[in-house]
Amino acid sequence: MPLASIIDFILLAAIWGSSFLFMRFAITDFGVVPATAMRVAIGAAFLVPLMLWKGGAREFRRHWRAVCLIGVINSGLPFMLFAFALLTISTGLSAILNATVPLFGALIAWFWLKDRPTASRVLGLAIGFVGVAMLAWDKATLQPGASGIAPIWAVLACLLATVSYGVAASATKRFLTGVPPLVNAAGSQLGATLALVLPALWLAPHAMPGRQAWLAVLVVGVMCTGVAYILYFRLIENTGPAKALTVTFAVPVFAVIYGALFLDEHVTPWMVACGLVIVCGTALSSGLLKLPSLRPQPR
Repeated sequence: MPLASIIDFILLAAIWGSSFLFMRFAITDFGVVPATAMRVAIGAAFLVPLMLWKGGAREFRRHWRAVCLIGVINSGLPFMLFAFALLTISTGLSAILNATVPLFGALIAWFWLKDRPTASRVLGLAIGFVGVAMLAWDKATLQPGASGIAPIWAVLACLLATVSYGVAASATKRFLTGVPPLVNAAGSQLGATLALVLPALWLAPHAMPGRQAWLAVLVVGVMCTGVAYILYFRLIENTGPAKALTVTFAVPVFAVIYGALFLDEHVTPWMVACGLVIVCGTALSSGLLKLPSLRPQPR
């Protein structure tokens, strides 16, 4: 993986690691659908003028149907599913479940795009998932939430969201290869906004959300959606969907760090060990590290 892609990868993991926390604050006052709609609408308001300024209007007109439809699959649906899950389960468990995205993404890319994973990537996916499972065993709980929603529905919502991400990544590679990342990012948020605007208005909160909720939805819209999706589509363009999706293995690590820094959560040696396992798996599955060849070299 080129150095520029490695930097994008780390930045994206760090940004997305904070999105669960901000969405938890946002849905408290806004509700699931309005908070999701606000997130993608703010992301669109940030990205569309930037796309037009960079001269992306022509490319958007050529591909607007595919861009907007993939935006619903890649933003509107999974954002809403994770927001629903956060009513019941913790942000940490949501981030851990999100780390199953590369597994679904690799399988979908394999069957749809015939992107057969190498031995190193298969091993990396397995190691990364083991690290996530180790972290989940130590930290994640399935305590019923105050919402009264059964936790199993929250878990299934997260897994459905990860499948949606995997489908969208391969669809981007299949139908939008060569389209500038900024056009993909802006168009996807615009498409998700159009899909959610009517349901959001119907389910709008009766009371004005508080300052904390507005700040949370602003940050998650601009940083965790607008900036993050520029990085994400650039990764898909430069490294392919299967490798780009492995960023979700690193997201729980950042989520744990943010919890320790801002929520006074205790970081144990076990959590550090799990983080190292996840990073090693990510490095292998993304191609940053490769297994040495076992074939004899010609003399």
